[in-house]
Amino acid sequence: MNYQWYPGHMTKAKRMMEENIKLIDIVIEVLDARIPFSSRNPDIDMLGKNKSRLILLNKSDLADEKVNKLWKEWFEEQGYFVVEVNARSGMGIRPINAIVKEACKEKIERDRKRGILNRPVRAMVVGIPNVGKSTFINTFAGRACAKTGNKPGVTKGKQWIRLNKQVELLDTPGILWPKFDDQQVGLRLAMLGSVNDEILNLEELACELGEFLEKNFPKAMEERYHIVPEEGRRKEEILALVAKERGCLAKGGEADTARAAGLLLDDFRSGRLGRITLEFPEPEKEVQHGE
Repeated sequence: MNYQWYPGHMTKAKRMMEENIKLIDIVIEVLDARIPFSSRNPDIDMLGKNKSRLILLNKSDLADEKVNKLWKEWFEEQGYFVVEVNARSGMGIRPINAIVKEACKEKIERDRKRGILNRPVRAMVVGIPNVGKSTFINTFAGRACAKTGNKPGVTKGKQWIRLNKQVELLDTPGILWPKFDDQQVGLRLAMLGSVNDEILNLEELACELGEFLEKNFPKAMEERYHIVPEEGRRKEEILALVAKERGCLAKGGEADTARAAGLLLDDFRSGRLGRITLEFPEPEKEVQHGE
């Protein structure tokens, strides 16, 4: 199965980012904690060069707790500030103000030496669609956010949201698109529902997910579907077992794998299978999760 996004949007989005990046002090990048690698666009590293960087591992409540920590350490080793958050519930949001100030302390100190006191840090929130970027902005800004209007030296029409005395947010967040050089990226995005299901072969997708879960999160498969891992089992067999366990049977008692595919994907996306991460910072750490 071949996974595609909307490449035509990329040029325009990138051009907007290049224009806006000059105005800001820190780039806040929102990632899906279940696929931190696949939910980021590497172009941001080039665009955000020489800017302070904060990565938010959003939906961290749906991702494996141990793997969250591995990803946090991995990104911190690359020089990023990192926070695990759940933008919907507000978990992890409170410390972000202080972390933004810490990340921008050199810039704040430069301003102070030039006699510029209390100028808010200017931030831009970036991320691919469906990572929870808008939810984060709404939670972070709260209801009391006010647009401060045009600023001197700012392109006409640019609006800023004053979050508090310390931070302003450019209200046109950067939308980036994932790079599909690696079809595994497309596969993982599809598993999470970030690619339109209508253009996918859901049975094939569910087979890939079932195989991954049996290998990496066997406990989840056993608890939900009473499927015990078996060496050499074909992925199609795993989906058939899910079908039989959940009563998805066609005429003659055969497994209705089309219905089972929808159930398996829905159970995973909704978190009913527990906390699951689809990719790991180091391949050798891909085993023994969910135990």
